[in-house]
Amino acid sequence: MEPMTTVSEVINLLRKEGYTEDFNLQENCLECKESLFKLNHDEFVIDKVYRFEGETDPADEATVYAISDHKHTLKGILVNGAGIYTDALTDDMLRSLKIERK
Repeated sequence: MEPMTTVSEVINLLRKEGYTEDFNLQENCLECKESLFKLNHDEFVIDKVYRFEGETDPADEATVYAISDHKHTLKGILVNGAGIYTDALTDDMLRSLKIERK
């Protein structure tokens, strides 16, 4: 399998894997507009992370999160462009979305 090089390729793959909800990042929760759910930082798990870095422009950076919530049996996607904007997020949300570098 060839590596995926675009955000849309990753989203299409995740949709096929059952990540059908579209999550939006709020100050202290993830919001799922279609299912009318709000998930707190301790209610979801990040299953996969795909990071895209802009070759010449940092504004082209994006991170795609594959997220699941076992309480409500939801699986969805959060796309965050150009990094997480820390000033509007609670510390708990930041820790929940942190990517550990190894």
